[in-house]
Amino acid sequence: MDSTARGAAPRGLDVFRRGWETQVGDDVFQLPAFSTDTVGDFRVKGKVAKVHGAAIADLHAASATRTADVPGGDQDLVAMYVVRRGAWTLGGPPGHGDQTVSAGQFLVRHLGRLTAFETTAHLTAKFLVLPPGELKPLLGTRVITGPADSAEMRLLTALADMIHATVADLGPAGLEAAQGTLIELTKAVTKGRFDDVEPRLAPALTQAAKDLADRRLADPELSPAMLARELNVSVRTLHRAFAAVGEQVTTYIRHRRLHEARRALVAPSGRLSITELAAHWQFADGSHFTRAFKKHYGQTPTEYARSAGAASLSHRHPPGHGPAESA
Repeated sequence: MDSTARGAAPRGLDVFRRGWETQVGDDVFQLPAFSTDTVGDFRVKGKVAKVHGAAIADLHAASATRTADVPGGDQDLVAMYVVRRGAWTLGGPPGHGDQTVSAGQFLVRHLGRLTAFETTAHLTAKFLVLPPGELKPLLGTRVITGPADSAEMRLLTALADMIHATVADLGPAGLEAAQGTLIELTKAVTKGRFDDVEPRLAPALTQAAKDLADRRLADPELSPAMLARELNVSVRTLHRAFAAVGEQVTTYIRHRRLHEARRALVAPSGRLSITELAAHWQFADGSHFTRAFKKHYGQTPTEYARSAGAASLSHRHPPGHGPAESA
């Protein structure tokens, strides 16, 4: 759903609302009424996945938004807001006042009715809507807030991203299972801990570890122990989660480092030597790096760089069109 595209204005909200109603529907979450200023300049795009009775939305708002004073009617759901950029201010329940979710923070609460909210321009956030059954008794009237990079939120974010990538291929049973895992991880966020032997969490734990490893590939401290510590699980639990999806932690790290080194070998500028690449990607030395590279790709780094360079030259100058022939 994209009301930032050329041609969407001046009826950007209508474009977004039609997309939401088509993809999600009012049965999961009813979009509120917005203020006149917001309606006149509504530039928001979102990627939304409906998961059984839940929904996950990745939202990017170019314009500020604000609901009308009376945004809508009754709803019974649990909502989570995870803000990466900008801020999202939510009207609180009676007697609690407004609450602002700033960049790097999350908030989760039960909603008995639609409440007012406003967002800053240039907002980047996830918005999750969940059925209240198991979560409402756990939350009660509490509003849970915390950092978006907590161990539990890392898992929930990884799961949400996995669902976005696979939802089109999930059948009814898969969607129900995905919703169950979302609820289980929302419980973990609410409690500040999760059940590390819950088998449904293995794919999310594995993906969260991969996401973290991808950001730390050049870090000499990167290891299963470091990942387990960051994700607040035991090393054994981390290995068990990877085994459940047919992988190994150390193998994943090594293959990702080799992949990045291979890209660097053919970088158009700033090419590093074999020794420098080995050191940068945390291989013991150039010999270890060369052996690992050849085992994985079937060529030494030097052979790969040479063949890739020849292929690139051939692509730029196909037979009959090279410099010699055109002369």
